[in-house]
Amino acid sequence: MANKAKILESLAKSVETGNIPQAETSAKDAVAAGMDALEAINEGLVKGMGVVGDRYNIRQIYLPQVLMAAEAMYAGLDVLTPHIKVDSAHAPKKVVIGTVEGDTHDIGKNIVKAMLTAAGFTTYDLGNDVPVSSFIEKAKEVNADFVYMSTLMTPTMDAMKRVIDGLKEEGLRAKVKVGVGGAPISPSFADDIGADLYALNAHEATERTKALAAA
Repeated sequence: MANKAKILESLAKSVETGNIPQAETSAKDAVAAGMDALEAINEGLVKGMGVVGDRYNIRQIYLPQVLMAAEAMYAGLDVLTPHIKVDSAHAPKKVVIGTVEGDTHDIGKNIVKAMLTAAGFTTYDLGNDVPVSSFIEKAKEVNADFVYMSTLMTPTMDAMKRVIDGLKEEGLRAKVKVGVGGAPISPSFADDIGADLYALNAHEATERTKALAAA
């Protein structure tokens, strides 16, 4: 497959530059070339998003560029996801994700969702300002494996504990792993409320989620 390297490079570059048409075209090229969809996602789109994340962390780029990169990634995912070969015995893990009630910020949450989707997880995005009951109801409805919550506002942090308490009351906590993140969140806070995962950024969240899913 002579063009494989070029297609992967183009997929990565499309995300790095936030080029949506290039992402769509390169994804279609991958399908036409008979490439494995997951390989195209992981070695192309996700690789590009990793570069974007690294640049953002050292302040070479800023949130507008990250959002453009995420949009390009979604464009590529829309083309490639239907072509992922799924072994019925290894169905994708399900993640319910949202920003907690009282907070309308969702940039970080959207990036995490993009990375998790690209990594092969089925994501259910509840949006922002999500009531505690909605996290619990959705987790029950889709038989979720993970519930992830974010916030950028200190006053809304208590909602995370209330979601965990609600999962316990519904008898779901033993099955559902809970992840939390956002500027005011710390590892000690995650431990205090009984969360399973805290991540500093989207890349870390994705890697830790994959590790938990494989455990």
